[in-house]
Amino acid sequence: MMSISRLRESYVRRVASPADVVTGIFERIQTEGVRPVWISLVDRAAAIERARTVDLSLPLGGVPFAVKDNFDVAGMSTTAGCPSFAYEPAKSATVVQRLIDAGAILIGKTNMDQFATGLVGVRSPYGACSSVFDSRYISGGSSSGSAVAVAKRLCAFSLGTDTAGSGRVPAAFNNLLGLKPTRGLVSCSGVVPACKSLDCVSVFTTTAADAIAVWQAARGFDLNDPFSRTFTPGAGAAPWLGGAFRFGVPEESQLKFFGDWETPALYRKAVEKLEKLGGIKTTIDFTVFREAAELLYSGPWVAERFAAVGDFLQMGTEGVNEVVRRIILGGEKYSAADVYRSMYRLEELKQRAAGQWPMMDILLLPTAGTIYMRGAVEADPVRLNSNLGYYTNFVNLMDLAAIAVPAGFRSDGLPFGVSLIGPAFSDEALLALAARYLGEAALLSAPGCVLAAVVGAHLSRQPLNHQLTDRGARLVKACRTGPEYRLFALNGATPPKPGLIRDEEFDGWGIEVEVWAIPENYFGGFAAAVPSPLAIGNVRLDDGVWVKGFLCEPAGVAGAAEITRFGGWRSYVRNAG
Repeated sequence: MMSISRLRESYVRRVASPADVVTGIFERIQTEGVRPVWISLVDRAAAIERARTVDLSLPLGGVPFAVKDNFDVAGMSTTAGCPSFAYEPAKSATVVQRLIDAGAILIGKTNMDQFATGLVGVRSPYGACSSVFDSRYISGGSSSGSAVAVAKRLCAFSLGTDTAGSGRVPAAFNNLLGLKPTRGLVSCSGVVPACKSLDCVSVFTTTAADAIAVWQAARGFDLNDPFSRTFTPGAGAAPWLGGAFRFGVPEESQLKFFGDWETPALYRKAVEKLEKLGGIKTTIDFTVFREAAELLYSGPWVAERFAAVGDFLQMGTEGVNEVVRRIILGGEKYSAADVYRSMYRLEELKQRAAGQWPMMDILLLPTAGTIYMRGAVEADPVRLNSNLGYYTNFVNLMDLAAIAVPAGFRSDGLPFGVSLIGPAFSDEALLALAARYLGEAALLSAPGCVLAAVVGAHLSRQPLNHQLTDRGARLVKACRTGPEYRLFALNGATPPKPGLIRDEEFDGWGIEVEVWAIPENYFGGFAAAVPSPLAIGNVRLDDGVWVKGFLCEPAGVAGAAEITRFGGWRSYVRNAG
């Protein structure tokens, strides 16, 4: 496995250098051959020279990567998988330039399903990629070469695109992570569009830690991308991540594995694994998501593919895959009225789906129900491709984020994967949960949230607890403060409340508190509602961690009864009378 963290560690320890790594990659490519993984490579000497001089203090300093050949790279042709379409751009795609500026070293441009049309990886004049686990089986597409390059350790990470699952299905078939971010968080400027309103840049890695490192370097608002978006405070809040969480699974009758007798058991194991991590399974109606998915290829969004490259296809079909040609030119039949009708229908489905989300924090689905042999796909290209999108096609239409993660192997050694899917802007939470699922070190506790310790009337089942739950806060844990805190019963408080005082000369047993994760966009209103003599300050917990929490002004406890000996407010309420 070639991971960013291992490479960076080897550079720091001087076990290897970026130039050694890049030289080794080019030697392997020369031995194995450029096709079918690569469409073009950067100049070898230039790449090695950049590796020698790269600033290793940069976030991705010395890390080799690849991009799908629908990304513009200055000085290299962009083919989108079609030689006759090729052009040489004046500048690199925004995301490519951001990664280079972060110190990453580009190796080359990878093979793909032509014009990013397909989930199979065989629709390319540059050859068909295969799963690295069995050459008889497809690699998945359309970002086929990008996935295989990472799986074959020819780079540490790669970029693909994902409109209908192209960044997730190849990840599943090559035992990788495939991050499909929230639409617009990573710029698509300089990327040949498939469906411009739905397209996403996707990231392939071998670890969740690598995925978040790349995502942090790649994301950012871009004026040159009309669909670019920014985070707003609390948009990515995931208060559920710090404690128990709910994950949705379809009703049994709505699951499809397309005749594969092994993948259902692998999916059940993934469900059980998430339960062991604190997840609470809830059964949802998957119908609304499936109905949205069917709009993608049976509705006028195909016309958006025609808007992207239809004029080129009408001029000629030299080097054009026949299946791709039929799909894209089929978009001509839709009228403007058809587009609006489908847009209305999609909004109806989003409203229905909104009724499902209060039941769950994330959705857990197979990434693909099965994997197919290359020959089977070539014989039945449309139907089998459609089967592969059963669990992926709806995600961008419904403005969701997703990450595909490895989830075991069939008895024949072929990998299976599942996808963690959440609302828009839940990217960090999904990455953190993926890390826990894969047994990696925790990345984040509660993204987009403020951790706050409550000590009295805001505790669970106490009269002011609703001020937390009404704001979407979730309980993270019950614990105690450090030993230097004292507790008092405030005089005249309605409802009754305690006051917590920090006294550095006091050495007690700590006071019982609950730590809640509050979405940061609601924290200001919560704090503003705190009456004098209470205030929000910093509280040290018994593990030494500091969080926000309720404290009391010293004047507020004048004449108040000290109740420290009870160890907490609940014990005092039970025993004081």
